[in-house]
Amino acid sequence: MAERKEMKVVLIRHTLSPEETVALGAKLCYSRSSIADLEAKISSADQSAFISRLMSMGHESVFEHASFTFGIEGVSRVLLAQLTRHRLASFSVQSQRYVSYEKGFGYIIPPRIEALGPEAVERYAAQMEQIERWYTEWQKDLGSAGESSNEDARFVLPNACETRILMTMNVRELRHFFSLRMCSRAQWEIRAMAEQIHRLCLSVAPDLFADAGPACLRGKCPEGEKSCGLLEQKRRERRELIEQMTEEK
Repeated sequence: MAERKEMKVVLIRHTLSPEETVALGAKLCYSRSSIADLEAKISSADQSAFISRLMSMGHESVFEHASFTFGIEGVSRVLLAQLTRHRLASFSVQSQRYVSYEKGFGYIIPPRIEALGPEAVERYAAQMEQIERWYTEWQKDLGSAGESSNEDARFVLPNACETRILMTMNVRELRHFFSLRMCSRAQWEIRAMAEQIHRLCLSVAPDLFADAGPACLRGKCPEGEKSCGLLEQKRRERRELIEQMTEEK
């Protein structure tokens, strides 16, 4: 039976000591010292000020030395289509060819549909169940032959269908991703995911991600006439988030 799913994002792995790794890459560019000597100096000192200076200089290539891997569930194929436009990342995605939905598929319901009330939610759920029946019928008509049946039966599945993703991004691309997808003008689902990912990154490497997010956190809004007008609110929310996470530690 088709079943509603909720988004879940977990941090699977990340570069050990990501802030020190970034600092090591930068210092190596300007020093005659050996890597071992640089590593010893870096590990014995706070790199916050140095990383801040790297950002102000625009020396961003060194941020590519640190990466984060996330497990993502309860998201739609709509989100997947947007996410894979970020080409400087690695993705593993649950296959609709090798994975059969004969026992039902998960689906995502948009908040604006849910806000219409219980009757709208019931109608939406009934549509998902009807699509599941169509899918199962096509599987049978195509011979119930596993992947060779699934690969064509899946054509009737909706964009709302849940998918699962393993995603790896380096810090430079993550910061770019946050600047686009945490903006108020980003689509609601990928924005919600970006916010969860940012919070996970911030908990591990605050110096690398404290100012990451929509461009208005760091300067003028790039959206021009399409700006949401919430610049001050966004900056206040970020300050509150940093304070909250500092207290939690």
